[in-house]
Amino acid sequence: MVRLLHDLLFAQADRQPDAPAIRHRQATLNYAALATQVQAVANGLRSLDLARAERVAVYLPKRMETVAALFGAARAGGVFVPVNPLLKPEQVGYILRDCNVRVLITSRDRAELLEPVLTHCPDLHSVVLVDDDGAARHWHHLRFLGWSELLAANPSACVSSPAIDIDMAAILYTSGSTGKPKGVVLSHRNMLAGAYSVAEYLDNRASDRLLAVLPFSFDYGLSQLTTAFVAGASVVLMDYLLPRDVVTLVTREGITGLAAVPPMWVQLAQLEWPAAAVDSLRYITNSGGAMPRATLDALRRALPRTTPFLMYGLTEAFRSTYLPPAEIDRRPDSIGKAIPNAEILVVREDGTPCASGEPGELVHRGALVALGYWNDPAKTAERFRPVPGQDPALPLTELAVWSGDTVRLDEDGFLYFIGRKDDMIKTSGYRVSPTEIEEVLYNSAQVAEAAALGIAHPALGQAVVAVVKPLQETFDSAALLTHCKRQLPNFMVPLHIATRSADLPRNPNGKIDRKSLAAELATLFQDTAP
Repeated sequence: MVRLLHDLLFAQADRQPDAPAIRHRQATLNYAALATQVQAVANGLRSLDLARAERVAVYLPKRMETVAALFGAARAGGVFVPVNPLLKPEQVGYILRDCNVRVLITSRDRAELLEPVLTHCPDLHSVVLVDDDGAARHWHHLRFLGWSELLAANPSACVSSPAIDIDMAAILYTSGSTGKPKGVVLSHRNMLAGAYSVAEYLDNRASDRLLAVLPFSFDYGLSQLTTAFVAGASVVLMDYLLPRDVVTLVTREGITGLAAVPPMWVQLAQLEWPAAAVDSLRYITNSGGAMPRATLDALRRALPRTTPFLMYGLTEAFRSTYLPPAEIDRRPDSIGKAIPNAEILVVREDGTPCASGEPGELVHRGALVALGYWNDPAKTAERFRPVPGQDPALPLTELAVWSGDTVRLDEDGFLYFIGRKDDMIKTSGYRVSPTEIEEVLYNSAQVAEAAALGIAHPALGQAVVAVVKPLQETFDSAALLTHCKRQLPNFMVPLHIATRSADLPRNPNGKIDRKSLAAELATLFQDTAP
């Protein structure tokens, strides 16, 4: 019976031991070999005195050892903390201290970069280096050992997790675009419910081969492993470099499922897809923001036999909605309906349900709702609140995730994303969705990337500013402004258009970082007369 997250992997090792599980570059591990390595990692972690529910951080790019470390920590009864490999030492140090990490699994070069912060992590006692097979050594309060030493530490043991399904399995840190990142605590039950739900509507099967492009520190990236292991499919590991590299790997590896975020899809839609990729790619998925209509149309032309799944989710509840592919032509701007085993409510500030077409906050209830934020009861109480409309006679309060996202429902029960409360632009007394403006910018066929921002303005409260990366050298900002005036009401038309020759900044999950752009342009109107 599959009760815990790592049981997915061991069940497939029993069912189809020789089937490929993960592939990296030219190497492949079948399910039996991966399960053996995961068990060895679990044995080794126990030999390091890892106790139940203690945290194991994994700070690595995608490689075989990364997957074995994550699932090995769970098998040992620990809690894995995948750290985005793009984070800098101070950011990594914050995570290690915040969730009291006991064991860090990383590489030699990364450990060297982390030296200034590791001495300030008092709970950390062991550092495992996946590319170092030298003898164990001590430095300050830390023990360093190699990967092979970890795997050989307790070879006769066959430890299994003492956890039950409501116990912690992972802590995923949000990107921290405002203040310090928050650690979202996910239980085994949360992650299994999410894996089974997503695999159900994607119709994942053993013959699938998924490309893992997104970081495992991102719930959407980690989902490529968990949904594949539900179905007994295989996963090809890739650290994203250039859009062309993704197309090359899809073609070479016969990828059937590809997940990405909107900025990546915008770039991929501009490329030619070889016939082999067109033939193999069964589906694509989008989450982490709205995919521009022009991008979706371009991808459907380039990949006519590929089924697109438009999804919405938040780390606090893994995945919330998806748009059935049959509905895309009728409602391409919709984020769909609730995924299997979830209920989505749209409510006013007082918790009463919104009418059809009325904007309200998206509230997610069900088995995917996380346990809260690590070591942050105030933010947990703010985001995880009682289900609206709950029967007051219930003896225990059920908590839901109040997303902070504004959406609306149409007459048929389909949801439409309007914007995040903290991203909404407040200009001339209006509340404006940046995604609505960005959609118009992309539809102009003049921009490769776009972000709409609200910048402080003495007369308007906030002024709408567009930051764009032109699609061609012959970019005409006046023509783009004219296009916006034709498509948008006056109060939504950008007061200023800023251009960038380089890609717009991203947060660690690959999304365009509106907040860093807004900070960069914060003084744009400071000399404007009110």
